[in-house]
Parts: sequence; structure tokens; C-alpha cells
Amino acid sequence: MKIVIASGKNEADFLIKLFRDGRHKLIVINESREYSNYLSLNNDIPVFFGDSTKRYVLEEADVKQADVLIALSDRDSDNLVICQTAKKVFNVKKTVCIVANPKNVDIFKQLGINSVISSTYLVAQTIMRESTIENLINFLSLENDEIIITEIEIEKEYNIVHKMLKDIPLPKGVNVSCIIRTPHAIIPNGSTIIEPNDRLVIVSIEKNQEPLLRIIQEKKKNAKR
Repeated sequence: MKIVIASGKNEADFLIKLFRDGRHKLIVINESREYSNYLSLNNDIPVFFGDSTKRYVLEEADVKQADVLIALSDRDSDNLVICQTAKKVFNVKKTVCIVANPKNVDIFKQLGINSVISSTYLVAQTIMRESTIENLINFLSLENDEIIITEIEIEKEYNIVHKMLKDIPLPKGVNVSCIIRTPHAIIPNGSTIIEPNDRLVIVSIEKNQEPLLRIIQEKKKNAKR
């Protein structure tokens, strides 16, 4: 798939490393010459130096008909311009951006941005959890729902202890983004086994919060009440 990463610094570096797996065509654009050089050398890929809010820069980078564009500027207004130009001019299928001001989430969605995320942490953890961009797009397409982060500590009496993540019937729209198993932070996959005292960092939509807690905190039948 064709993925465009526009602007950003540490977030851009992180996403490049995640998606640079040979399965995707990765286009990286950055307005800082110094950081463009760093991204290119550190990740061994070409990086287009230029302002992603400019139409001619997006055209030179060949973002036309990309599957997804992720805008990571620290200026909300720039991210809006980048995403709108990408969709309206270059027929990019999905646009994702981060915003510093949470009040811009609903406004940007109304203006046609597919997914607007008010936390850099959230976009990093969500993308970190997804092994493919297809899953990322599906997860971030939960429009009109409030996305929240929950951290749950797993007690030894919980029914999910010693089960693989893929065998736990989590509600749709729930994503276990990270498992904190002191002193390590684990990025889980379906085969990851849940252990007592794990702390699960979970991204979910608000309406699934109650069933999520019910499933996670259900105790084994022989557990003491």
C-alpha cells in the first residue's frame, strides 16, 4: 500500500521504522532540512524536503491516490490543509492527523478528515499495535465515536490470565496497544499471553468500555470472592 507521512519528528521516525517492511510504498515529506537528512540517513530511505501544506510539494512527492496520508505537524491548521489538499486534489483515500487542541477533533472531522486524534501518544500506540496498514485504517475509521485510553492491571484471579490475546473475545473497536510487564513494555500480538500483574493499555471507543471491563475483569469460577 502507498503510505504518506507528512511532517513530524519523533513520531515520523517511529512510523517509518514501523512501516518500512517492504510491503508498502512509503513516502516521507518533512519541512526541516536537518530532520529530513536525519530521517533519510537513519532509515535508509529518500525523504522529500519541503512544506507539505504546499500543493506543488505534494505533487513532487507523488502522493496521488495514496492509500493513507498521516499528517504530524505540530500546527493543527497545517495538518488540516495537508489532509484537505491530499483528499481533494490528489485523491488520497484516507487521511489521518493529530491535533494539539482537542476542540478541533469534531471540527476537522466535519471538514472531511477521516480520523483526527488529539494525542500523539494515542496515534503512536494505536499504530504500534497494528501489524498492517489495513488494520490501522479500519481501526481509525471509527468516526463519530469518542476514543479513550484505559489502563487495567490484571489480577491473578482474572479469567484471561495465561490466555493468548487472540483467544480473548474483546468487543469490536478495542485495541490492546501495550502491555506493561515491569520492567518491560511489550507490544503485543495475537499470540501474546496475558500474565498476572500485567498492566494493559487499551484503546477503545466509549460505548465498548463497559463490556470491555466485564470481559477483562471476569474472575475464574473457582476464584475466591
